Amino acid sequence: MSATIATEQIDRIVWNQHHDPFEVLGCHQIERNGESVWVVRAYLPNAKQAWVVLPEKRQEAPMQSVHHPHFFECVLEQDPLTNYQLRIQDGEHERVIRDPYAFRSVKLTDYDIHLFSEGNHHRIYEKLGAHPTEFEGVSGVYFAVWAPNARNVSIIGNFNRWDGRQHQMRKRGNGVWELFVPEIQPGEPYKYEIKNYEGHIYEKSDPYGFWQEVRPKTASVVADLDTYTWTDEDWLEKRRHTDPLKEPISVYECHLGSWLHASSANPPISVDGQPENPVTVSDLKPGARFLSYRELADRLIPYVKELGYTHIELLPVAEHPFDGSWGYQVTGYYAVTSRYGTPQDFMYFVDQCHQNGIGVIVDWVPGHFPKDGHGLAFFDGTHLYEHADPRRGEHKQWGTLVFNYSRNEVRNFLVSNVLFWFDKYHIDGIRVDAVASMLYLDYQREDGEWLPNEYGGRENLEAVEFLRQTNYLLFSYYPGALSIAEESTSWPMVSWPTYTGGLGFNLKWNMGWMHDMLDYFSMDPWFRQFHQNNITFSMWYHHSENFMLALSHDEVVHGKASILSKMPGADDWQKFANVRCLFAYMMAHPGKKTMFMGMEFGQWNEWNVWSDLDWHLLQYESHRQLKQFFTDLNQLYTREPALYTQDFEREGFEWIDCSDSRHSVVSFVRRAKDTEAFLVAVCNFTPQPHSHYRVGVPEAGFYREIFNSDAQPYGGSNMGNLGGKWTDAWWFHGHSHSLDLCLPPLGVIFLKLDRDANGSL
Repeated sequence: MSATIATEQIDRIVWNQHHDPFEVLGCHQIERNGESVWVVRAYLPNAKQAWVVLPEKRQEAPMQSVHHPHFFECVLEQDPLTNYQLRIQDGEHERVIRDPYAFRSVKLTDYDIHLFSEGNHHRIYEKLGAHPTEFEGVSGVYFAVWAPNARNVSIIGNFNRWDGRQHQMRKRGNGVWELFVPEIQPGEPYKYEIKNYEGHIYEKSDPYGFWQEVRPKTASVVADLDTYTWTDEDWLEKRRHTDPLKEPISVYECHLGSWLHASSANPPISVDGQPENPVTVSDLKPGARFLSYRELADRLIPYVKELGYTHIELLPVAEHPFDGSWGYQVTGYYAVTSRYGTPQDFMYFVDQCHQNGIGVIVDWVPGHFPKDGHGLAFFDGTHLYEHADPRRGEHKQWGTLVFNYSRNEVRNFLVSNVLFWFDKYHIDGIRVDAVASMLYLDYQREDGEWLPNEYGGRENLEAVEFLRQTNYLLFSYYPGALSIAEESTSWPMVSWPTYTGGLGFNLKWNMGWMHDMLDYFSMDPWFRQFHQNNITFSMWYHHSENFMLALSHDEVVHGKASILSKMPGADDWQKFANVRCLFAYMMAHPGKKTMFMGMEFGQWNEWNVWSDLDWHLLQYESHRQLKQFFTDLNQLYTREPALYTQDFEREGFEWIDCSDSRHSVVSFVRRAKDTEAFLVAVCNFTPQPHSHYRVGVPEAGFYREIFNSDAQPYGGSNMGNLGGKWTDAWWFHGHSHSLDLCLPPLGVIFLKLDRDANGSL
C-alpha cells in the first residue's frame, strides 16, 4: 500500500519534529482516483498491528504500515467522524483507545492567546495547564503549555509509558502548544517533553499544573479544582465590604510542616474516609510524618482560635522540592504542596478557617525561583522565564533565578497566579517575600555584577510596574484582601495606592521597628536608658506607610536564638517578664501584628524546620502562663477599637511622655475612630517598679486598669493599681488631670476611662 502523504511528513512525525501533527495524524478527507475518501493515520510506537474501530457501525478496518513500521493508515469510503477508536496490538497485549488527533476542537481561543501575549489574561490558568474536560461527548484532559522556542513538545505519562513519541502537541500562536488526550482522568501524573532545535530534550513539570507528586518525585498531576463545595459565602461577602486597615489583624505565622508531626501509626484520612499513604520525614524520629491539611484543620485552627489570633499566615504552600527551603524556592506556583494532601484538602483547611472566623494569608514568592531541572529554569531550552544575562537573571547568594518581568507572558504568569490563589482557594491575603530583591537591580550584587536600568539607575522599573499591576488587579477583583510587602529598605510609598504613584500594597512589614525592638530588648535593662530612641523612633516615620509590626520566623533561625532566649535577666522570671513586656508594647503600638509560632508559649530553642515546636514545655507553669498571656492580650486587642481602628491616622496616637529615658518609661494614648473611646498605655522597660509614677491623661475620671502584663496569672509579680485609679486635678504632661500610678517591673499596663464610674473627683 502506498502512503497517502509524503514521506517527509511521515518522517517529521516519526522523528518528533512536526509543529502541527494534526496536519498528518487523525482523520482527513482526501481525493483518490477522482473520489472523495477518508484516511485515518496514526503513529503508534511499538505497535505490531492496528485497526480502525467504528463502534456505531460495529465495524473495524485494518490499518496498513506505510514507510515506517509504526506509522499506520487506513482509507475508508465513509466518514468515521470523531467516534472512531483504534485497536492496537502490542506484542501479546491488545488495547482500544480513542485517537487524540480525532479531536480538533480547542479550549484556547485566538483571543486568549492575544490577551496572554499582552500580559493581560487574568485567568490564563483556566486555559493553560491540564484541564479535565469533555470534547464531542468524550471525557479526557486538555493540555496547553507556553514554550515558544521549542522545536516540539509532547505530553508524557503513565498513559503512554512516558514515551515522548506519542501525544505530540500542536503549536498555536505565540508558542502555545496544546492537545486533548481522551480517556484520562484526574490523578494522572504527567510532564512535558520539550525538544529544542539542537535536539536536546527536557522533561518539565507543568508551570500551570495544579498538583504535583510528593517529593522527591517531580511530575505534575491532573487535578480538578472545581469539585469542592465551599461553605464560606458569608465570609467572602463580608470581606468584600470591609476595610481591613480598620479591623484588628493579629497574625499567627505558621510553617505547616514543623508546627506538629504525628506518628505514621495513625495515617491521615482522605476525603473518602480511607487512609492515605503517610508522608514521612527522614530527618525526624522514625515513623514521624506530616499532618494532613484536614488534620491541621482539626488541630491548628482550634488552637489559633483559642489564642485569639485573627489570621493564620502560612509560609509558602506552593509546591517546592526541598523541605529545608521552607517553601521559598517554588517549582509549582499553581500547585498547593502535596506534602500535606490534595488541593481539595487545602480548600477544606481554608474553608474551616473561615467558618471559625480566621483569615488565611499565604506567603508568595514572585522574586526568584530555583534552578531545579524539572522547573521553570531554561524551560524550553532557552532563558524563557528568567533573564539570559546573569547580571539580571541570577541571585548568586541564593542560587536562584530572577523572573524576567519585562516579558509580558512571564508577568502574566505571576499576576494570574495571585488571582488564582484567591479564586480557587479563597485565601484572604498574600505576604510578598523579598520585595527589596525585586526593586533594586544591585540587590546583594557587587560592582560589575549588575546592569543599570535605561536611565542609568539601580531601580528595577519592570518589577515596579509588575508589582503595581498585581496590586491594582488584586484589589479590583478582591476588595477587602490583604497584600503585605516584606520590604526592608526606604523605598517610598510601598503601601500607597497605585493612583498616587505607590506600589499598591496595603501593608508593609516594619523591619526597622523589628530591629530596634530586638536590639533594645536584648540588652541589659540598665543600659536601656541610653537607648530610649529605639522605643520612640518608629513614631517619627510611622505614618509614612501602613505598617505591620512583625516578629517572624527570620528572627528565630540561623543562630539568632528564640525570642525568649534573646531576653536578658539573671533568672527565668526576668526573661519571661521581658517577653511579656515586648509583646504588650507591640500590641499597644500602632500597626497590625504578626508573630511566629512558638513565641506564644516561650520556646527556648530556635525554630527547627525538621522538628516539632517544643510542645513539651507546656507541662511547665511558666510556659502555660505565657500562653494565657497571649490569649488575653489578643482578646484585649480585638475588643478595643482604640488599638486598631486608627492605626494609620495621626489622630490614633498621641505621646503622653516619651522622654523619660532615666526610668526607661514611655506613655501614650491610643484613640478609636468616630468615638470618644481611648486607651492609655504605660510601659516600664526596667525591673525597677515605681510605686508613685504620675502620668497626665486627656480627661478626668476613673481609669480602669484593663490589662497588666505583670499580672499573677501570667507569672508576674502582681503589682498594679487595684483595678484602677481616679485622676487628680494636677497639671502634668500638658494635661489638666493626671494619675498617680504603680508601674510594675518590666510591665505594660492599659488603662481605660470608665465613663459610667460613680464617685467624686
